[in-house]
Amino acid sequence: MANIFILLIIGFPWLGALIVWLIGDARPKIQHTFAVAFSLLSGISSLILLAFINSQPAIDLSLGTSFGSLTFTPDGLAVSLTVIATVVGSLAVLFSVDYMRGEAQLGRYYFMVLFFIGAMAGLVLSGNLLFTFFFWEITALCSYGLISFYNDDPKAVAGGIKALIITQVGGVGLLAGALISYANLGSFQISELLGRADTIPTAALSFIAFSFLIAAAAKSAQFPFHTWLPDAMEAPTPISALIHAATMVNAGIYLLARFYPAFESVPGWKTAVILVGVTSALITAFMALTATDLKRALAYSTVSQLGYMVYAIGAGGVLASQFHLFSHAVFKALLFLTAGSVIHAVGTRDMRRMGGLGAKMPFARNVFIIGALALAGIPIFNGFWSKELILEVGLEHSPMWAYALMLLGAGLTAFYTFRMTWMVFFGTPREALHIHPIGIAMKISLAVLSIGTFTTWLLFGGLNGILSASLPFHEIEAESTLEMIKAISFAPATWFALLVVTLGLGLFFAFGRKFALSESPAWLSTLTESSFGFEPVNRFVVSLVSNSAEKLRATQTGQLNWNILAIVGALLVVLAALVWGGAL
Repeated sequence: MANIFILLIIGFPWLGALIVWLIGDARPKIQHTFAVAFSLLSGISSLILLAFINSQPAIDLSLGTSFGSLTFTPDGLAVSLTVIATVVGSLAVLFSVDYMRGEAQLGRYYFMVLFFIGAMAGLVLSGNLLFTFFFWEITALCSYGLISFYNDDPKAVAGGIKALIITQVGGVGLLAGALISYANLGSFQISELLGRADTIPTAALSFIAFSFLIAAAAKSAQFPFHTWLPDAMEAPTPISALIHAATMVNAGIYLLARFYPAFESVPGWKTAVILVGVTSALITAFMALTATDLKRALAYSTVSQLGYMVYAIGAGGVLASQFHLFSHAVFKALLFLTAGSVIHAVGTRDMRRMGGLGAKMPFARNVFIIGALALAGIPIFNGFWSKELILEVGLEHSPMWAYALMLLGAGLTAFYTFRMTWMVFFGTPREALHIHPIGIAMKISLAVLSIGTFTTWLLFGGLNGILSASLPFHEIEAESTLEMIKAISFAPATWFALLVVTLGLGLFFAFGRKFALSESPAWLSTLTESSFGFEPVNRFVVSLVSNSAEKLRATQTGQLNWNILAIVGALLVVLAALVWGGAL
């Protein structure tokens, strides 16, 4: 049965993408209906798949010696991330019914959203590294297309190109690691790499490990690739919630978690992972302190929270990272979608023009506060439990300096979260903004995510159970939700972390309201605007690639005969290489 539901999870959104495209933009109501229906069917199928979790492949299709077997394995790590992608995806699609009403090119929008949902599910369920790369690239393509959806806006186009080029660095890292793995193992199967990593020469295994780290950092917008995600906020807000908060950016976290058992013994790898996580969490938290664009502030927060997950993996806390990934997907999707409802209602993303919106938008205010409390790590919301679990793991298994810096990050998170909330919903109105009502589809999505922010931490025991039972190489100890609650509640480190969070809140209430509306210090503005010096570097890379591509355009003559000759010639070269290597 698992094989059927895997095909449905990927097939429903892909079929829906094709149907919505073919319906045409002249019938938007039918497009909305079919998009919601097919995304919901995929989400329901993923929830049913929870009953069929297994460490063995549910689909195993031989594709010959060149590509190995196309396998899909419904283990706990894959299925949990599939549920996140499809369920949050269906809520984002439902939200889009109101958000995208009246927009042109609706078919293109829904095609890419649904195509992305299917590809993301395929990415995490795939048991073959080559096909993991295939789905990995589809998600990047959809991300690029959706960031650049408003293709008459130069900022949107530039943001899409920047995201595509930087994340392709990660794609190169993943492909390089996969090919070196194949050269040493003769197989693209993920289980082979996990089970036989100790047979790979140290130099080759180190290459694979650090290539995958580069892939993860680029995909999840981690240091030093952290500059693309804020510019990706030019996409429609449902896309920011789905792709750039709850799903695609988690692919890098998934990659590190999946291969942790293979790489944990590689010299320097765990330290490098911790450094990437700590650096990402801290610098983007500082950047969120001065952000005035609501969506960019949430983007900086997303990079920072992903940094906590990366840090947890470096400290050996695969379970803690996945628990926070789950919590973050829910509360950050809630924050992004609520921000989208506000932006849709008032027509601006500039928090300096807002203020006092809570009185006129009480529903948006209430659900945003719920998400903000989870982000800040306030009990009893889901973000509190998952972040505390990360800090507990960090205290036990990471250097003390790293733990101390992550504590500092927790305080900064509380400060910028309440700054953001106050600037939008409280204080006196700073500008007379015309407010449109929030649609019912938006409210349904926000209500479901709000309930999830309150309750999903209760699923810790279930998440632990499916991971410990179906990941034979990860050695995750079984622990119930009650045991987790007791461990966190009575740990001295928890109370110390809460003290730091309280200090962050206290500093906000003492100085933050004045700080929020005043000009930031010149040195801090310079640092944040340059992404701590890495924006010029990333811009140079993007410019170099773009210019090279422009020069290569001369090879595209537009003449069919030459194009066919190039394709056939390349195919002959590949076939000759395979025959020479004895692969066919």
